[in-house]
Amino acid sequence: MKIKVGWVVLIALAVGAGAGYLAAVRPGGGERMPAVEGPRPLFYRNPMNPAVTSPVPAKDAMGMDYVPVYADGAGRANGPAGTVAIDPVVVQNVGVRTARAEHRTLSREVHAVGRVAYDEERVARLHPKTEGWIEEMFVNKTGERVAKDAILMSFFAPQLVTTQQEYLLALKNARAMEHSTFPDIRRGAEELLASTEERLRLLDVPEHQIRDLEDTGVVKKALHIHSPFDGVVVTLGAREGQYVTPQTELYTIADLSTVWVYVDVFEADLPWVREGDEAEMRLAGVPGRTFTGRIDYVYPFVQPDTRTVRVRLVFANPDGVLKPDMFADVTVRAGRRVDALAVPSEAVVRSGTRERVFVVRAPGRFEPRPVTPGLTSGGWTQVLDGLREGDQVVTSAQFLIDSESNLREATAKMLEPGPAADAPAVDEDPMDGHGAGSDGADAAATGSANEGATTDGAPMPGMSMPGMSMQGHAMQGDGEAGGLAGAPGAPAAAGSAP
Repeated sequence: MKIKVGWVVLIALAVGAGAGYLAAVRPGGGERMPAVEGPRPLFYRNPMNPAVTSPVPAKDAMGMDYVPVYADGAGRANGPAGTVAIDPVVVQNVGVRTARAEHRTLSREVHAVGRVAYDEERVARLHPKTEGWIEEMFVNKTGERVAKDAILMSFFAPQLVTTQQEYLLALKNARAMEHSTFPDIRRGAEELLASTEERLRLLDVPEHQIRDLEDTGVVKKALHIHSPFDGVVVTLGAREGQYVTPQTELYTIADLSTVWVYVDVFEADLPWVREGDEAEMRLAGVPGRTFTGRIDYVYPFVQPDTRTVRVRLVFANPDGVLKPDMFADVTVRAGRRVDALAVPSEAVVRSGTRERVFVVRAPGRFEPRPVTPGLTSGGWTQVLDGLREGDQVVTSAQFLIDSESNLREATAKMLEPGPAADAPAVDEDPMDGHGAGSDGADAAATGSANEGATTDGAPMPGMSMPGMSMQGHAMQGDGEAGGLAGAPGAPAAAGSAP
């Protein structure tokens, strides 16, 4: 008897628990939990086609929930197209950092590899002025240092001998006519002497040999060739006894007291480089020393193979330690200073066709703004247009914001007023798997808790397809307010948001 009573009690408890559970979960049954207050959406938008909207929560043909659209900044950002609103928690998680646009002085140091070269203004190439033979060479080694007016070689030329003889005759005639009573004859003798002496100079006869010829009256067989300045013999083009002509290069002498250094500057650094800017140079072959020079010339063309511009610098080399064709590390200290409105360079998003930054309009709200960048130096970029001093811009995670901004901007363009804005209203049963469209291209669907949905499609003559009609049945049952189409508390007809 006791066992039967126990079973009866257990069955009663089970029935009571089941009834309580059904009362709790049945819509409209029992007391409801207090609703959480929050922003109410204006309407819901199809995530795949923003032109399709619904006044109640719904799903599209692929089962994706419609996106709520709010009247204020609770669900979307206000402002220009592309403005992004992000939850503060998300801002913290993705590591968004910002900085302010400010006025600062921009300067630049341009680093480049340089190559030491001869000063082209201090290079002499010696050629004879007439044909002849080399009698004797006093400097016969390349690399040998020579002083100014040092004798390099003696050179025999028949024309030089003839010209010396003519000079002696003209000198003798001028002396004989020095006291002539006929001025014209005396003047003619003087002019002949001056002309013959000038011919000797044009044949590079040194001045000391002309004076010696005048004093001694003896014709010199060999002509001396002298060094035009202090320098180093770079090339040697003849040897003793060799027959030479005016086309023969006897010596190439370079003055190394000043050298040129060539550097190749990239186009991005070109705005900072100007003639007269100071430069520092260091060489591995001269450790521990820093040479100071200046920019002498910026070449007016770009080298097509390297896409760089050649810049020439001048350095003093009094002790000769700088040797041509040495490589050096050159630092150009640009003299240009720019007081400019600038932002960190990483804040500028370059898409290839435009540059823009993201300006913080409010906590968690970012506005894309096109800018015109200028010079870049030291991690800062000059902004010529688009920002004001004090504007706060995003410096990290801006590419994530940029992708979201592009999506919102594209959506805003699709929702601009146009022919699609006047399309018929849309109603869609949230539990029916069919989307709604307009203008015969999309299906027009209506539904309620007790009726099915009918979808009509216009014929497509171009594809030889007739019109078609599909009918479906909505899920039966009571729905929460705002949950199912046709349920109590939900709008009776669907339509696009105003």
